[in-house]
Amino acid sequence: MIDLFEKCRKRSRVDEAKEKGIYPYFHALETRQDCEVIMEGKRRIMLGSNNYLGLTTEPEVIEAGIKALEVYGTGCSGSRFLNGTLKMHIELEEELAHFVGKEAVTTFSTGFQSNLGIISALVGLHDVVICDRENHASIYDGCRLSFGKLLMYKHADMEDLERQLQSVPETRGCLIVTDGVFSMGGDIAKLPEICALAKKYGARVMVDDAHALGVIGKGGRGSASYFGLEDQVDIYMGTFSKSLASLGGYMAADREVVEYVRHVSRPFIFSASITPSSCATALAALRYLEAHPERVQRLADISAFHRKCLKDRHIHIIESETPIVPIFTYEEENTFRKARDLYDAGVYVNPVITPACAPHECLLRTSCMATLTEALVEEADDIIASIIPHEE
Repeated sequence: MIDLFEKCRKRSRVDEAKEKGIYPYFHALETRQDCEVIMEGKRRIMLGSNNYLGLTTEPEVIEAGIKALEVYGTGCSGSRFLNGTLKMHIELEEELAHFVGKEAVTTFSTGFQSNLGIISALVGLHDVVICDRENHASIYDGCRLSFGKLLMYKHADMEDLERQLQSVPETRGCLIVTDGVFSMGGDIAKLPEICALAKKYGARVMVDDAHALGVIGKGGRGSASYFGLEDQVDIYMGTFSKSLASLGGYMAADREVVEYVRHVSRPFIFSASITPSSCATALAALRYLEAHPERVQRLADISAFHRKCLKDRHIHIIESETPIVPIFTYEEENTFRKARDLYDAGVYVNPVITPACAPHECLLRTSCMATLTEALVEEADDIIASIIPHEE
């Protein structure tokens, strides 16, 4: 038989990028996740974080994590089923359920694991799951972990979604899964149309609100709230690692659905629970968000300012209403080179290549935090304009 590790020795895109000095990954932070950071000894303006509300440096959020360490120690050392449930886990679930307007919430150890755990539990052998082609990788892995049939529709193409729904036999259950805010393009899902089609064909709807919680909707309540469709979206999934400045994930739904997943989902049952400090910081961030809805508006305002600055400088961006503002760079090597040049000039952004985007549609993904100042944004955008070719 062949050596299993043979694939690891073959020359790859990684080797080529490293040889050319344009490999863009694993830059090491030396300071907090903030608007300005020190990475590898130099100041960089952070335009590549998902810390949308800027709560990783909020004193009361930090203090909550410190107190939890002092009271509960460093970890739970077990699953929620056994010794790993803290009173604080239950408080977080109850308060989050109240915030998003669902009967119940259960938490997972990461956002990625949340999608694995929800989809694999609900989509059985004789069921179908239908995905937007630009959904997050964790959604696709959740579909693979399930025993159901996976169908895909072209991104945001409602005619294609309906064609997929028409192909599902009436004897099968069907779950439509979509990102609420798409993580690379920053666009918002067409939830009104998706919910209308789901109702027409008897399907259920699940929305991944990882990039929507704290970002859109009333007081940051997410994509269903943004459209006033709280009663039509069956399942919300989200993470604590973005707006809530921590680590973990959640599912929000009717109580009977949440209870079913709790007792069937292998990623939930066989994983250790969220650590005390992560749970406490997520809870403190949630309470901060509920008490300070103006932070969500500030995020919207600074994101709009960033988009305007780039357009004023004739930079070709993808239009959106979210903090995610992608800049077209088209080809992979060009994307890596521009990311390196920006990094060297003091601006950190995320290069996006296939499979996270279509071939020849590579991007530099910039993203805003509510704590950014207009002066910092203008400084960063001046640097971007000096490196990215202007659109004629």
